[in-house]
Amino acid sequence: MYSGLLIILIPLILGYLLPLRRPAILGLVNRLLSGMVYVILFFMGISLAFLDNLSSNLLAIFHVALVSVVAILICNLLALRLLEKKMPWRHAHKQQALPSRLNMALDSLKLCGVVVAGFLLGLTHWSPLTHAGEASEYALIFLLFLVGMQLRGSGMTIRQIVLNRRGTIVAATVCVSALAGGVIAALLLGLPIHTGLALASGFGWYSLSGILMTESFGPVIGSAAFFNDLLRELIAIMLIPGLISQHRSSALGLCGATSMDFTLPVLQRSGGNEIVPAAIVHGFLLSLLAPVLIALFVS
Repeated sequence: MYSGLLIILIPLILGYLLPLRRPAILGLVNRLLSGMVYVILFFMGISLAFLDNLSSNLLAIFHVALVSVVAILICNLLALRLLEKKMPWRHAHKQQALPSRLNMALDSLKLCGVVVAGFLLGLTHWSPLTHAGEASEYALIFLLFLVGMQLRGSGMTIRQIVLNRRGTIVAATVCVSALAGGVIAALLLGLPIHTGLALASGFGWYSLSGILMTESFGPVIGSAAFFNDLLRELIAIMLIPGLISQHRSSALGLCGATSMDFTLPVLQRSGGNEIVPAAIVHGFLLSLLAPVLIALFVS
């Protein structure tokens, strides 16, 4: 029962225990991590091509992804709106000019292209490709080790996390409300509750959630998790500038785990430097929780 949990947690913890101080090493870790994400998503596309009843499975993937992202985001926004009423976030920042949101969205969609490329290659049913699932397992262990190193290298300490109250509270609100949305999605889709909870635990970290879910539930649910979290990030990019002046906590919460990396420039341009510490803490906590919760629910 706990073997899957250990396979995920051990490399993550080992990576986190390694002290990283040299910028060159951190840069190498980040580059390797980006490369491994592409490799594993490519394997995921290959596995998808080997599914039986492929056309009906593709419809199932997009159905699960759409229902889950709507249920999770509605729960997130309702909970964050309640938080804003109870604990308003005072600020005086005037929004700056933003980089092209279209270009940022296209950067996210490149990962979809990798999945599609793997899928198209898998349609050839070339015999060596049957080992794609086994290869992705080893690649996943290495990726989790790199994720642990990256989290340690972010420089966040327990003291900094505890002191940034707003980032911690928004992260907790997003976590609890997302899990509630996952339960609702599972009931609507007729899936087991633990599957819905695992779907909700990616918090927008599509490159990780898709990989972990594929290993545990197969390429249909894994691909649905990938598109669920990808849609979350794309929606966040589009909505942050309009939300942040009046609904600052909602703008931050929509970003999920990506608030410490991909969506951080949009948050900074829209909300000023004041929002950066909260965004980093928020993203760090959700990035730490995502693999742990997914592992817990899939085991």
